[in-house]
Amino acid sequence: MATGIDLRTWTYIDILQPQTAAFLATVSRGYHPLVGQASLLVEVKPGMDINGVTDAVLKRTTCTPGMQVVERHFGVLEVHDFDQGQVRAAGAAITEILGIEESDRLKPRVVSAQTITGIEGYHSMLVNRMRHGNFIHEGQALYVLEVHPAGYALLAANEAEKAADIEVLEFLSVGAFGRVYLGGGEADIAEAAKAAIAALEAVDGRENPGAPATFY
Repeated sequence: MATGIDLRTWTYIDILQPQTAAFLATVSRGYHPLVGQASLLVEVKPGMDINGVTDAVLKRTTCTPGMQVVERHFGVLEVHDFDQGQVRAAGAAITEILGIEESDRLKPRVVSAQTITGIEGYHSMLVNRMRHGNFIHEGQALYVLEVHPAGYALLAANEAEKAADIEVLEFLSVGAFGRVYLGGGEADIAEAAKAAIAALEAVDGRENPGAPATFY
């Protein structure tokens, strides 16, 4: 990996699911992705390097930027296109300009995961007030997943939606840690949780040491 460059997140989405794509439109300040498009989200350190990443992607591919976040320590870019080859080409442009490989990314680390069944009415109200996605209703199950680095929350949410009939309530893919909030029936939430964890565990890269994950 190039000196001084830390590839924290590299997550490729083959097909954006309806709720995941719609949710991105509520939090992205760029050009919103559409259902069925492929997506790539990268996070690098130092944050200012994301400007060069964006420049390379837009000059060499037809990809559209949905989100660019430039913080003091971390920079995040999400791009998308109906042509998966163009999204893969965006990845190649990024590795070239930064002098890194996809395998230099940090592996996602599950920090905690919890399922609450039969959620109470007032609890559902609290969740609904903070969400940017769909609603959770009294009596449904609530699943909350926390992952590091944050960008992998996008992958977890999208794969969970593929696997089960659930409500995507919220996911946070920028910051110190990523979080995913899902709602639905107990059986569906169980399947969605299994798919989210499996997708994260399938990502290779550098070891991401930390405290053991908490599941309950």
